[in-house]
Amino acid sequence: MTDRPKILGISGSLRAGSFSTAVLEALKVALADTADLTVFRLNGVEMYNQDEDTETPPAHAAALRAAIAAADGVILASPEYNYGTSGALKNAIDWGSRPYGKGALRGKPALVLTSSPGSTGGIRAQAQVRETLSAAGSRVIDYPHLAIPSVAEKVKDGVFTDDKTKSFVLGGVEALLKEIKLLAHAKSHGL
Repeated sequence: MTDRPKILGISGSLRAGSFSTAVLEALKVALADTADLTVFRLNGVEMYNQDEDTETPPAHAAALRAAIAAADGVILASPEYNYGTSGALKNAIDWGSRPYGKGALRGKPALVLTSSPGSTGGIRAQAQVRETLSAAGSRVIDYPHLAIPSVAEKVKDGVFTDDKTKSFVLGGVEALLKEIKLLAHAKSHGL
């Protein structure tokens, strides 16, 4: 890790006007002085098929794995579909978890956030994403569930428009950055 942590923001929505992507883009702006955040869209990532998970996996899936591996930590931004996460985000976690026990997500600090135009902020998707990341061996950040209700009123034109929401989300990112620093310190001391 360099002095500036490299964070990969994975948007769980494929929609052009995605709120998940908008939140990650707003975080990118808010973190400009602190960390490098790259937003990864899942459009084009092939559905996980173990038959295709060979030495040369499909191109978009390989790019996703490489991006996860290169990051010091990940932020997974999920919408809520039918009380759960999107199939696109679950698929991304599946690709990132393989090969079993050696996947790019193994040991990777991961922060989960959800958003919704509704009043619950996508909170019901949180448990699924956290559980799946745990199964993948990620270091899921222990922080109050980051859920952004009425997201259309709180993020506009690539920036947070609500200071309370911005502060809450940045608190979660600070917890992620602390975990990244802790791991870097442990590795530098051979722990």
